[in-house]
Amino acid sequence: MPAYIVSMQNIHDPETYRKYTARTPPTLARYGGRFLARGGDVDVLEGKFDDRLVILEFPSMQAARDWMADAEYVELMKFRHAASSATVLLIDGEADTGAPDAKI
Repeated sequence: MPAYIVSMQNIHDPETYRKYTARTPPTLARYGGRFLARGGDVDVLEGKFDDRLVILEFPSMQAARDWMADAEYVELMKFRHAASSATVLLIDGEADTGAPDAKI
């Protein structure tokens, strides 16, 4: 079952942040991950939005966790942490979200 990482960032150092974004794609690919959305235009329909939104898809929750723990990616996160603040969520992609026993 697929899993998704949703990340919203407030970027205060774009130059350092680009060091992170330029090097991330190969690490993502090793775990079967792919970008569904990466920094595109966002229309806020309700609530508050940060500077940047990224949505990643992985084949499983475990693949997403393994990517986050990858030694090379852990090093790259130092650039992201230095350049931004973020909220990063890992979401299990339920096969049938309309099922009676689905979490609300």
